[in-house]
Amino acid sequence: MTNPAPRGRRNTHRKKQTRRRRLPMRYMLPLLFLVALLAMLMLRGYVHSEILADHRVRPPVATDRVPEQVLEGGPVIDARSTTEPAKSLRIPDHRIVLTFDDGPDPVWTPKVLDELKKYDAHGVFFVTGTMASRYPGLVERMVEEGHEVGLHTFNHPDLSYQSTGRIDWELSQNQLVLAGAAGIRTSLFRPPYSSFADAMDNASWPVTQYIGSRGYLTVVNNTDSEDWKRPGVDAIIERATPEHGKGAIILMHDSGGDRSQTVTALGKFLPQMQKQGYAFANLTDALGAPSAHTEVTGFDLWKGKAFVYAVGVSEHLTDVMVAGLAVIGVLVFARFGLMLVLSFAHARRVRRRGFRWGEPVTRTVTVLVPAYNEKKCIANTVRSLLASDYPVEVIVIDDGSTDSTADIVQRMRLPNVRVVRQRNAGKPAALNNGIAHARNDIIVMMDGDTVFEPSTVRELVQPFGDPRVGAVAGNAKVGNRDSLIGAWQHIEYVMGFNLDRRMYDVLRCMPTIPGAVGAFRREALERVGGISEDTLAEDTDVTMALHRDGWRVVYAENARAWTEAPETVQQLWSQRYRWSYGTMQAIWKHRRAVVERGPSGRFGRVGLPLVSLFMVVAPLLAPLIDVFLLYGIVFGPTEKTVVAWLGVLAVQAVCAAYAFRLDRERMTHLLALPLQQVLYRQLMYVVLLQSWITALTGGRLRWQKLRRTGVVVEAPGATQTQRGPAHDRRPVA
Repeated sequence: MTNPAPRGRRNTHRKKQTRRRRLPMRYMLPLLFLVALLAMLMLRGYVHSEILADHRVRPPVATDRVPEQVLEGGPVIDARSTTEPAKSLRIPDHRIVLTFDDGPDPVWTPKVLDELKKYDAHGVFFVTGTMASRYPGLVERMVEEGHEVGLHTFNHPDLSYQSTGRIDWELSQNQLVLAGAAGIRTSLFRPPYSSFADAMDNASWPVTQYIGSRGYLTVVNNTDSEDWKRPGVDAIIERATPEHGKGAIILMHDSGGDRSQTVTALGKFLPQMQKQGYAFANLTDALGAPSAHTEVTGFDLWKGKAFVYAVGVSEHLTDVMVAGLAVIGVLVFARFGLMLVLSFAHARRVRRRGFRWGEPVTRTVTVLVPAYNEKKCIANTVRSLLASDYPVEVIVIDDGSTDSTADIVQRMRLPNVRVVRQRNAGKPAALNNGIAHARNDIIVMMDGDTVFEPSTVRELVQPFGDPRVGAVAGNAKVGNRDSLIGAWQHIEYVMGFNLDRRMYDVLRCMPTIPGAVGAFRREALERVGGISEDTLAEDTDVTMALHRDGWRVVYAENARAWTEAPETVQQLWSQRYRWSYGTMQAIWKHRRAVVERGPSGRFGRVGLPLVSLFMVVAPLLAPLIDVFLLYGIVFGPTEKTVVAWLGVLAVQAVCAAYAFRLDRERMTHLLALPLQQVLYRQLMYVVLLQSWITALTGGRLRWQKLRRTGVVVEAPGATQTQRGPAHDRRPVA
């Protein structure tokens, strides 16, 4: 019998297994998605000559090192032999080799091919890798219709400036594209910016020699149509016509701009020259040589196909991103416009002199405080409630805390405060338990890390003077705003949450009663079955249920609560991950409202689309603004991109400033807004993406407890005095 492994080794092995399990797929998938997105954008930049592009063109230099037979020879240079001098080849009389550079182009190349096919003529297309990889179908058509294809490099640089390594890269990448597009290799090459053979000089000749050593024929021309100048159809035909029946390699272009004159000229030039006895042939046919094409098979073929497919994906991805950018642009400006207009209307309505919801509400309300391991905060929370200027009954529901949360409250021996203990069952169960113990018809709910101002409860319950109101959202504020993360969340709460709530109040589709400060009519809660445990966003879930049941949900701007926001990135991630995932769950749960009638149908056809667009789709697409900012900075146009991004930031700053003014907040915190857009917002993007992936993959997310510090001691202006009689009222277990 073998001896078991020592305990230390087993523990080490267990720790290694634990470490391996610490990176679940919901973290890996967003990372892989972002890496893939970056790779696709880089590939697009590469095939659009925005990466590694070199647009320098060398001026002519001396020609004393170029062999005389090359300078005075024909337009085809064969420098493939390592033992014999380079040979210069001419096209036989009455043979024309039409060559087309810089393509394929999606507009003009098909028209050129149509003209050639119409007159049963053939030619040579010197394609660039950037264009061929984007339009592989045109390369395939060239080969199928009997034309020859030659290399014109991948990025179209002047090779006299490039190293041999870069030259090899340009050739191999161009061949890779041909393999993927048409399953061939070619032995024909035309240098960018080339001209006649007598234009060869001491800078370009070494390149020609090196190209020859790699097995290529270098093809220039001896008749330039100058169609790139767009001199007119007649001028193109005149310059392309050979003299005295001589053979010619004619330079034309099927890309690089408007080639309508070239296409029209071909329609006249081809039949005209055929009547004069000319034949339009491929280069190798005109020279009586074997075809320049070689079939590609095996791994090289599939590698080429994979590259062409990846380029296609990057092209379509960019199209999708541009469409997404247009969508997010509309959503962002629509949201900002609605927020500014409707929040102004809301503030004007509730702040006008004499405004009230109905008869003043004065009866005692029950405040529920669900608590789990809140020993650092719970005393501050309860004291703030007893400092209220409104009669309250406080019930602290201890959800199986493993610290001394319940004991702390009990030892305080405060009047009108009860403690209800239960086994750990989650926040919804704790709230439902609290509702069962409540003695009043209006129930206020808050978090165990939150403190109220003395007037918060009074302001929060006044809307219940309107019998149609079933729930009221308070004004949640960040209490620990001194840190950078706290300042960012402070901006988000004031602008993204409270300004939104004003808008949704006017539209009568408030999506969420914040867990930190909200009030409910007991009758409304009972009609919707209480707080549901179906989602992780129980506050959003119950709010949507109330809308569907016909209740109004409103916003009380003066019912301020000060909550402790997460102070670390990890805690913030956990909180927002749960929020966004829970919101998606709630939307999905109430999806049938879209097709229902009555109040449920109204919310389904007004509220759910707005919530889905502004709280799920818009945040998911919003990263496109920053992606295109980075893309524009790297690939251009830099100035226009930066100006556009600053314009979006300016609009956000205006909305934020207006929100701060409505909430009477100091504007100094807005100094953190630009940095928030660069750092904080990116974190929120990744969190939302992770939530989407979790939802789409059917993952389950559990409640994640945040670590509290008790930094929010009291609300501004609050006192520590207690209301009511001083007699001892023992907590009820």
